[in-house]
Amino acid sequence: MSRWSSIKQGFVDTIVVWPGVAPFGMAYAVSALAAGLSIWETLGMSLIVFAGASQFTAVGLFATGAHPLSIIATTAIINARHLLLAASTASYIRTAPAWLRALVAFQLTDETYAVGVQRFAKQGGDARYQFGSNLSLYVVWAASTIIGSLLGALIPDPVGLGLDLIFSLTFIAFTMPMVRDRINLLVAIVAAVIAVATALVLPGSWYVLTAGLLASAVGAWLANRQPVAVGEPS
Repeated sequence: MSRWSSIKQGFVDTIVVWPGVAPFGMAYAVSALAAGLSIWETLGMSLIVFAGASQFTAVGLFATGAHPLSIIATTAIINARHLLLAASTASYIRTAPAWLRALVAFQLTDETYAVGVQRFAKQGGDARYQFGSNLSLYVVWAASTIIGSLLGALIPDPVGLGLDLIFSLTFIAFTMPMVRDRINLLVAIVAAVIAVATALVLPGSWYVLTAGLLASAVGAWLANRQPVAVGEPS
């Protein structure tokens, strides 16, 4: 596959998540304007930060007059899960040029990671495919921010319409084909249990980080306990 074809394929494959992302981009814009941000500041955050949960949290803190350091610290904790996403993606695109890896790192999100890692598991790593996927979501997020800024109060609450379920359903659709053996199944179950337990105990998005770290550790431990076949390096 040529370079441009790979980028195009990643872009097209990610269109499936647009219906779940666009309403939240518009809702973010409405929240940002209500918090006192200008249209340009609202759009600038979508273009520079490009992280839905962090942007919603940041504008909420802006509205309450929180200290800038508090806003930075809170959003950093929410985005800590991106360290796990980036580490996983890096193993597939490590041979790509540094500038391309930097672009992938800048735009990588939960949704595009799910699209990319499923592709990588089947056909191997391709940084341009991941960049195309990232770019697809980047475009729709920026466009929906602009629409939300212009339409304002006409935007309904996405949660009230049940559109937040699209995120969960999309991840399930991408994840299930990757659960091919007992280790993957066990890791998925451990991650789910830890996520639910943490969400019941701790506020915010800590459940994402704790489930990712602990389930990954369990998966690595189980993989290392597997017997090495004859002729394979230990």
